[in-house]
Order: sequence, then C-alpha cells, then structure tokens
Amino acid sequence: MWGMSTMDKADIAQDYIDWRMDQALAARQAAAAQATAQQGPTECEDCGEEIPAARRERLPGVATCVACQTIREGRR
Repeated sequence: MWGMSTMDKADIAQDYIDWRMDQALAARQAAAAQATAQQGPTECEDCGEEIPAARRERLPGVATCVACQTIREGRR
C-alpha cells in the first residue's frame, strides 16, 4: 500500500480488527440490555419476592407478583 512497510500494514489491519471487535461487543451488550429491559424485573416491585418465570414469560414486562397485583386491583 503506497510505500507502507509490512508492519504499518499489519498495524492498520490490527486496528481495524480491534475496531470491529469493539463494535460487535457493543452491539451484543446493547442487545442483551434490550432483552433484559423487555423481560422486565425478576423481583416484584412491591414486595421484593421473585416473580415466577412462567408469569414473566406470559406477561413480558410484568413488575409484580400475583399476590401484589391482586392487591393493586383491589381483589382479595
């Protein structure tokens, strides 16, 4: 490449590889953060107990356990 030494070419290639790896890692982290946000919390925001996985799967973004949601809705 226009009078560049082999080491210069290798450095440019390595910089490009590092840049692409950084991009791929950032994209993967963003996707993981988005997936977590879409799933919602794993603990009830009212009582702190774990929200069962089946409830979280059926109601993405749910923030309360059944008991606390029942209280919120005024049912007992």
